Amino acid sequence: MNVPSPLAFTETMTMPRTVTIFGATGTIGVHTLDLIGRAPDSFYDVVALTAHQNVELLAKQAIAHRAEIAVIGDESKYHALKDALAGSGVQAAAGEQALTDAAQQRVDWYMAAIVGAAGLRPTLEAVRQGTHVALANKECLVTAGELFMGEVAAANTVLLPVDSEHSAAYQSLDGKPTDGIERIVLTASGGPFREWSRERMSAVTPEQALAHPNWSMGPKITIDSATMMNKGLEIIEAYHLFPVEASQLDILVHPQSIIHCLVEYCDGSVLAQMSCPDMRAPISYSLAWPKRMPAPTARLDLAQLGKLTFEPPDDTRFPALRVAREVLESTGGHSTVLNAANEIAVHAFLDRKIGFLSIIKIVESTLELAQSHTNLKDLTTLDEILDLDGEARRLAQSLLPKFAI
Repeated sequence: MNVPSPLAFTETMTMPRTVTIFGATGTIGVHTLDLIGRAPDSFYDVVALTAHQNVELLAKQAIAHRAEIAVIGDESKYHALKDALAGSGVQAAAGEQALTDAAQQRVDWYMAAIVGAAGLRPTLEAVRQGTHVALANKECLVTAGELFMGEVAAANTVLLPVDSEHSAAYQSLDGKPTDGIERIVLTASGGPFREWSRERMSAVTPEQALAHPNWSMGPKITIDSATMMNKGLEIIEAYHLFPVEASQLDILVHPQSIIHCLVEYCDGSVLAQMSCPDMRAPISYSLAWPKRMPAPTARLDLAQLGKLTFEPPDDTRFPALRVAREVLESTGGHSTVLNAANEIAVHAFLDRKIGFLSIIKIVESTLELAQSHTNLKDLTTLDEILDLDGEARRLAQSLLPKFAI
C-alpha cells in the first residue's frame, strides 16, 4: 500500500478539504456526512454526492451540505432529482458518464462507497486524480486487485481503507516498515448464525440474515457477513492492500467485535486496534487522516465488557471462507468470478428466489462453469475485467432455476 509520511500530507493539505462521496445514501455515505456535519464549517467542502436510486435522500443531503453537484446513477430518475433540487443551486446529473465526470473532478478526498463491482469504474477514476481515496468498496480489489493497485501506485494516490478490519491493520502498521510482520489476523463477528447447524441454516429467512448482532450495515454486506463471504472477500482485499503473502493472512472469530485486527510481528509482539463496533470510527480516521477527529462513537469500557472471546472459523459450516482461500491461490480472473457470482446469489436470496445455503453453492458452481466456459487468464485491462464480470453474472443467473426455492 502507498503510505506517504503524515508530514508530507500535512504540508500539502488544504482547508477546507474538498470532498466527493460516491454512494452517499448508503450506510457508509450517511455516516460520512454525519461526521462532516459535526465538524466546523471551515473543515470540509462537499463538491459531489452520488447515489443509485434514492432521489429523495440524495437531494436532501446535497442541499443540506451545499454540494455543487448531485448525481443519480439511474438515468430514469434524472428529472425527479432535478425537480427535487430546483432553486437550491445544486446541479443535477445522471448516468454512468456523470459518475465518471464527478470522479474526474479533482478533490482532496473521495469516499468510494458504491456497493459491488458497480463502483469499480468511478473509483478507478478517483484514484487516477492522485489525491486521497477512502476505500469502502472491497469489490474493487476483489474484482480487479492488481489493476487497481497499479493505478494507485502510478497516480501516487493515498489509499485509506475503510473496512473496519483493514483500517485497523492500517492503523496498527502506521506507516512503519513491514518486513517484520509474521501475520495479519482479521477478526470476524461470526454473524447471526455463528452457532447454528447447517440444517438449521437451511431455513434462514432474509429477515433473520439481515439482523446482524453487532454492526449496522447495508443489506448486501450484511448477508455477506451472515455467510462469512464478507471475510473471504476481506482476505483477498487484504492481500492486495498489505505487503504480505496469502499464507500470512488469517481469520479469527471474535463475537464481541471489539478487536478488529491483530498484527503479529517476528518477535512475538502483537498490535491490536480496538473500538466499539461503529463504522464512524474507521470513517473518521480516513476523513481526518493523518490526524484524528472527534467522533460520536461509544467509548470502550473493558471492565463492563468483562471478557473478550475468540474461536477459529468453521469452514465446514461456512464454506465461503474455504472457497475464497482457493480463489486467492488461483491465477487469472477467479476472484472476479467469485465476486460477480456472489452478488447475483445474494440478491436472489434477498428476493426469496433461493435459500440461504444456496448462495455459496451458486458461487462454487459458477466458478466451475467459468473454468470451462470462459478464459480465466490474467486480466490486464478494465474492459477485460468487466467482460468477465458480465459473463460470470450471466452464468450465475443461469444457475438460479436449479437452486430455486
